[in-house]
Amino acid sequence: MDTKQIAIQAIDQNKDLFCQISDKIWEFAELSLMEYQSADLLCQQFKADGWEVEQNLDNIATCFKASFGHGKPYIGILGEFDALSGLSQVGGATQRQELIKDGCGHGCGHNMLGAGSMAAAYGVRAYLEQTGKQGTVIYFGCPGEEGGASKAFLARDGYWKFLDVALCWHPSDVNQVFGGSSNSCIQKEYCFTGVAAHAAGSPQYGRSALDAVELMNMGVQFLREHMDSHDRIHYAITDAGGNSPNVVQPHARVLYMVRSHQVQDCIALQKRVDKIATAAAMMTETDLHVRFIDGLANLITNQTLEHVIYNNLQYVGCPTYTDQEMEYAKELLKSVENPTTGLPQGMDENDPRYQEVDTLSNHGTKPLNDFIVPYLFSNDATPGSTDVGDVSWLTPTAQVNTVCFASNAPGHSWQNVSIGKTSIGHKGLIYAGKVLACTAIDLFENPDIVAAARAEFEKKTAVGFTSPIPPDAVPTTV
Repeated sequence: MDTKQIAIQAIDQNKDLFCQISDKIWEFAELSLMEYQSADLLCQQFKADGWEVEQNLDNIATCFKASFGHGKPYIGILGEFDALSGLSQVGGATQRQELIKDGCGHGCGHNMLGAGSMAAAYGVRAYLEQTGKQGTVIYFGCPGEEGGASKAFLARDGYWKFLDVALCWHPSDVNQVFGGSSNSCIQKEYCFTGVAAHAAGSPQYGRSALDAVELMNMGVQFLREHMDSHDRIHYAITDAGGNSPNVVQPHARVLYMVRSHQVQDCIALQKRVDKIATAAAMMTETDLHVRFIDGLANLITNQTLEHVIYNNLQYVGCPTYTDQEMEYAKELLKSVENPTTGLPQGMDENDPRYQEVDTLSNHGTKPLNDFIVPYLFSNDATPGSTDVGDVSWLTPTAQVNTVCFASNAPGHSWQNVSIGKTSIGHKGLIYAGKVLACTAIDLFENPDIVAAARAEFEKKTAVGFTSPIPPDAVPTTV
């Protein structure tokens, strides 16, 4: 028997378990670093099945690992399970319908991400058991991807170095190797404290914290003209000082997210934002407290591993969909306010894969992309950020996307929450589990691939890892 079929059969035999776990985590819908029920559910299942489980990794309550096997190579499979605020949604619906008013929802599909990675780990375990092959598979429960960045804190503390390879996946609207790099990112909260006063009767005694926030925002707006065109700065006022305009606001807070491709450039840009905040406090005679939230490094690509993943996307073969599933996705997409072509986001006529993908997607009209996007290696950075980037600086790392969402449905949307508790999402997480398991088996079976991936990694990371997280920072959320 092809040894990969051992893993595929094990995943198929347990697919109901993985889908049930995904749905349960979908129901929990817990925010970053507060995924207590989700982490406990996964840990208890691993323990019940005889895995060696270590919890509270790096003193992060919902961070854990589950290991099976012995000796090298050590293959890590990364899982996530945090949700997003304000996205509560009835599962399987085609119209906006909150399940819990102002509640949370899995708009990024991390319920499926954690369960699909678990499926991969179980598949690899079956392979190790039945072949007697030496090696260790380790599932990492990584909380706080949406804020808190547990992987990045683990990287700052050197945790990922012992792995030979790290593999991961993410729900998407396409089946593809996750190619290209990403932006590094730093989040800080700027908390201004002033003095309250009657805004009409005694304004001279007031010191407005809200003025400080507004002046900081204005200063950053001017900064935008004088930074690299690929840099990004976002902000959200998280405390506007209260609801009474006749009171000088004594407190106000603003959260900033600064992005640049290289970590060093991101740190430099962040320092400029810090200076603007300090100046705003001086102008308003308010006190400033800066709270570090998280920092993420840019992603280091590994072409060696990406080829292996692409081969296994083809080996496993992407899911097929029923007429009912296609019709559901089509109806769901009618609710999208700004629909696009249905081709992979960012792909245009200059992409060498454009014609083939255009044909496969029936000119971008398919509500579910039931094909594999041809592989194209790239070092270009996407605008977004991920704490997988920090892992990739310490060990060879590669990722895959599988279809769990309707074609070109917006990210972090209620549409993605809805579809994440349907058979479409289930098929996507099982596909991802099989692809990752088969990729890991190739690494166990072929030490030369691991060596080649390591050589590529060493060359690309020769400058050394610079963590954007200060040594004294601890994981936190807004």
